[in-house]
Amino acid sequence: MTENVISLHKPTDPPTGADAPTVLTVVPDPAPARPVPLWVRSGRAIKAAVTHEHTKTGARAVARHGLYVVGGARIVTRRAWDGRTTARYERYMRAAEAAGNMDQAAEWEERAARFREARHRRRMDLLHSPVDAARSVAVGTGMGIGGLVALGVVLAIANKDVTDVVTPLMAVIEFINLMVTIVQVVWGPLVSVGPFLALLALWAVGSKQHAAPAWVMPANARSSEGEPITPSIVVKALRDLGVPALRNAIKEMGDAGASMLGPIRIAGCGVEVDVTLPSGVSTNEVQTRRRKLAENLTRHEHEVFITIPEAARTVRLWIADSGALDQPIGPSPLVTDETMTADYKKGKAPWGQDLRGDAAALSLYQRHLLITGLSNQGKTASLRALVLWALLDKTVEVRLADLKGGDWVMVDGLATVLIQGPTDEHVIKATEMVEGVVDEMNRRIEDRQFDPNMEFSPLICVVDEAQVAFMCPVKDDLGQQYGGSKATSRYFMAVRKIHNQGRAVNVLMWQGTQDPTDQNLPKLVREGAHTRASLALGTESQARMALGDKAVDGGAAPNLLRPGLDQGTLVVASSGIDIPKGQSSITVRTHYISHDEAAAIADRAKALRDGVTTLRAVERGPDRDALADIAAVLGDEKRVLTQDVIKRLGVLDADMYGRWSFGDLTRVLEVAGVEAKKSHGRMVVRAEDISRALADRDTDGSASA
Repeated sequence: MTENVISLHKPTDPPTGADAPTVLTVVPDPAPARPVPLWVRSGRAIKAAVTHEHTKTGARAVARHGLYVVGGARIVTRRAWDGRTTARYERYMRAAEAAGNMDQAAEWEERAARFREARHRRRMDLLHSPVDAARSVAVGTGMGIGGLVALGVVLAIANKDVTDVVTPLMAVIEFINLMVTIVQVVWGPLVSVGPFLALLALWAVGSKQHAAPAWVMPANARSSEGEPITPSIVVKALRDLGVPALRNAIKEMGDAGASMLGPIRIAGCGVEVDVTLPSGVSTNEVQTRRRKLAENLTRHEHEVFITIPEAARTVRLWIADSGALDQPIGPSPLVTDETMTADYKKGKAPWGQDLRGDAAALSLYQRHLLITGLSNQGKTASLRALVLWALLDKTVEVRLADLKGGDWVMVDGLATVLIQGPTDEHVIKATEMVEGVVDEMNRRIEDRQFDPNMEFSPLICVVDEAQVAFMCPVKDDLGQQYGGSKATSRYFMAVRKIHNQGRAVNVLMWQGTQDPTDQNLPKLVREGAHTRASLALGTESQARMALGDKAVDGGAAPNLLRPGLDQGTLVVASSGIDIPKGQSSITVRTHYISHDEAAAIADRAKALRDGVTTLRAVERGPDRDALADIAAVLGDEKRVLTQDVIKRLGVLDADMYGRWSFGDLTRVLEVAGVEAKKSHGRMVVRAEDISRALADRDTDGSASA
């Protein structure tokens, strides 16, 4: 029973006056805490002790060393069995058969037959060995005793003591007695210690081979990050890949699964190995399991690359050292070598390093170029490195449109045309720039007809962020769209013309785009490029757009690059770069050139030239009224053949109409509401229709081309 405490105190707000009453308050004692039962405290203590990290570590150590003995016994038994039977030869035979190598399988079968024959001879010899051994012992014993007696006779004659005749024989008997005594003394302890020595030997074998499950290994041993790649690790990774045919074939091979592997070669910041797959396993089954293979090899997905070499049923694995691809590569030779110049025809642009650490250089000679990827992955920097190198050849002319703006300021004074900005007006200027390049290409083609040996200086038309041009909805006065991918799309058709004929006269088209689709990168345009490079992409379908089906089927996988982490890493498909034999693409880690470094390189390029005036837009000729010009060339005739109308327009203004086709004439007529009609089976333009269209246009106050 608890006692109450009486406290004397004044109220918080006492009444005024000196005789304030004293208040008596009874404060009960708090109830005492309920004691925790002993069994609960003991259980908690036991749980804490059992789950403590030291306890877990000790338990793993005990289990590990015990399992070392079990694993060592299994290994020793396997070795003994292999040594006494033909099991090893049979495994090698199955491995050769699984790999489709029948000659090697026949060789192992022959070796197994020789082993069985030799073993049979040994066993037959054992049947006769007791008789032979008894005969040998009898003969040996007789000769030994006779020899000892003869030796004793010699000693007796020498010492003149007849007892010396048996002295050698007695010495041998005493020696044998000593050996028996020693064995009797040692045998007991040896029998007691022998099993422990045997267990120690098994433990040594098991610990050396790490013959214990991963869960009992120490933390530093369980973490295999950065573990060196060995044949056994590669075979195990392939076995656990989840391909039943591959797993079963490797199980039949046993330890001989390594026969699938070629030599493991050091290749840059990793290793490379060719794997010949067993019959029934396709290379595609391995390619599609890249992530699982990488994890089986204790690597991240981006640290394993799978390509298809020239040999049939073979995959080539390149496995990076752990973390090596996250380290930056060195600066570009364009930055470090201030004396470097370029040779467009014979030289190669230093672009970066391949995965083997070798320098990756690209030939630009007569090759159209396409670089694509997701936004902010290094597309402009990669393209800029090639342009800067090309500008170090003073014979190269560059006309450039940057449909984003701000990334190409350094080429002002180097490029003969420089357009910068993302608006529709900039797209119009860029389109006119590309069309101007087409005009120059056609002029060169005409000159080549008069002199087939004529050489032309390189002209490179560069459009960065080309997807802006393809997606532009603006139409010109004739109703032709600047963007799009139709036969009436001006930018698209100009690029196609350069792709078709530009290479022969050293006119090249280079484009950089982002996030490719069929709308912003039409099929005919992307397949017209000789060099196709891709940074990180989102899907395999985009990878096929960027590089083509052949490269992707051969192992190219820009969609597996890590956005934001693999910036500047390109997968390249081109005949202008050295690609290992049998592969269709190569992965390149490009050098990054900052804006300041790019400006310094541009200054060196300017020093090689006499001075270039950079235009901000392509100069346009005076605007002409195409419909009025058609009326003028018709004259007083009521109807004129369409081909004659085109010829007369060409005479009137060769710059504007000299390259017109029937389609150009038809588009102008359609805008004016006039239709070319047939007369005697041939298309004609009637003067009456043109006059009415002009009158209607003037009445409506509408402007026409």
